[in-house]
Amino acid sequence: MHELSIAMGIVAIAEKEAKKANVAEIKAIDLEIGTLSGVEIESLNFAWPMAVANSVLEKAEKRIHLIKAKAKCMDCGFDYNIENLFDTCPKCGSYFKDIYQGKEMRVKSLEV
Repeated sequence: MHELSIAMGIVAIAEKEAKKANVAEIKAIDLEIGTLSGVEIESLNFAWPMAVANSVLEKAEKRIHLIKAKAKCMDCGFDYNIENLFDTCPKCGSYFKDIYQGKEMRVKSLEV
């Protein structure tokens, strides 16, 4: 379960930013997670309480914003939504694409 290490990494980011801001706790955290990021939301939610225990995020509200994956066909230039890495272009059937959205995993904001 790599979601526990992801959650612990998020805690480390929050701890670092809280120290910079000289605050003892964070009220809310906003996360952006792409649908092709490889992060299982249910597993992250399961691991979250263990990772945030005794940290600045222990009482924080966690808000997850899912980012839908989008790609641009390298052959015909068509922009389209994708659900799997190997989806083909719905216009021309090409496998060659530039995935420009949906692999994100970032801390968008911290509310103190």
